[in-house]
Amino acid sequence: MSRNALSTLRIALLLLLGLVILGYSLFQAQKLITGPVIEIYSPQNGSTVNGALVEIEGRAYNISYLNLDDRPIFTDKNGYFKETLLLSPGFNIIKLDAHDKFKKYTEKQLKIILKEY
Repeated sequence: MSRNALSTLRIALLLLLGLVILGYSLFQAQKLITGPVIEIYSPQNGSTVNGALVEIEGRAYNISYLNLDDRPIFTDKNGYFKETLLLSPGFNIIKLDAHDKFKKYTEKQLKIILKEY
């Protein structure tokens, strides 16, 4: 191989290595970029329930703190949470909010109607 071809090969390999390192860094920084995420599995937003006790189930990712109506709640090691809440008659707004270790914040509101008999 000529000297010029070796030089071009080295530059191409260095660029490829740089792209691999950049791609891996972005993949690992994904949690920092997205911030905290809250998913609510049950009950569905806007649903009507018959009983005053409702169980809130969901999962939270990339969090340091999780609150349900300004009261701290806890997750298991996979981020799942399950809390029982007593509803008021009529329309209820339940607030879930989370912070990550970089002080990013997210909030979800769950609107539930307690049907009275």
